[in-house]
Amino acid sequence: MPHFPAADGTRIHYTDTGEGIPLLCLSGLTRNGRDFDFVAPHLADMRLICMDYRGRGQSDWADFKTYDVGVEAQDVLALLDHLGLDRVAVLGTSRGGLIAMVLAALAKDRLIGIALNDVGPVIEPAGLAAIQGYLGQNPGFATLKDAADARTADTSQFRGVSAERWIRFLGHVYDETPEGLKINYDPGLYDAVAPAFDAEPADAWPLFDGLAGLPLAIIHGANSDLLSRATVEEMSQRHPGAVVAHVPDRGHIPFLDEPEALAALAAWKGQLA
Repeated sequence: MPHFPAADGTRIHYTDTGEGIPLLCLSGLTRNGRDFDFVAPHLADMRLICMDYRGRGQSDWADFKTYDVGVEAQDVLALLDHLGLDRVAVLGTSRGGLIAMVLAALAKDRLIGIALNDVGPVIEPAGLAAIQGYLGQNPGFATLKDAADARTADTSQFRGVSAERWIRFLGHVYDETPEGLKINYDPGLYDAVAPAFDAEPADAWPLFDGLAGLPLAIIHGANSDLLSRATVEEMSQRHPGAVVAHVPDRGHIPFLDEPEALAALAAWKGQLA
């Protein structure tokens, strides 16, 4: 499987498939490149590059202090250099969207456009509390089916998602073992993120404003507890021309193959040059 060395020697896993405009897919906090399995068939006209952050998926675990958005952004730039890519479009889910905004601050000339999946410059307290509740912990289910049944029964954020879909999704982030489901990322990620749980939120609007001039898509789960509709409205006002989609019956985070998400991505792709 392809890996490349980060600046500190950590081996970072990635996949690189297809042809066309290069689209770098950056996943959520605890997730990995398989986060984009559902949308990948709809992006067959692009070169799809998916990276596992350090400590996640098939990448090496590292000092938890390096599980940092800034370090992960530098890992992204190292990947682009490794692949010989001058510029890419970025599809960033949750954490990946934050990294995309940092990339715009560090190396905007290397970006063609950015699509943000259920993330913005304001993180709602309820969403942060939800992350605190599961981060670094095994889920307490014996099998993927058990965990999927629980997800199917809870319709507070997601509705109309089959158990089969949940099983496939959960298989991206959990491993079935004789002792039950185990997370497939470094539990030290909790220690890296923990200071944010009690800290005053930083003002990330300047980072978002740094996206000016780039084609932008904002995909919002209508039931999200992390990204509010009010924040999306402010984002669209600050970035005229942004493609905005509110995905019904989805919380944090849409799978990206919903009709509304696909329509937004298609419109955004039409703006890329």
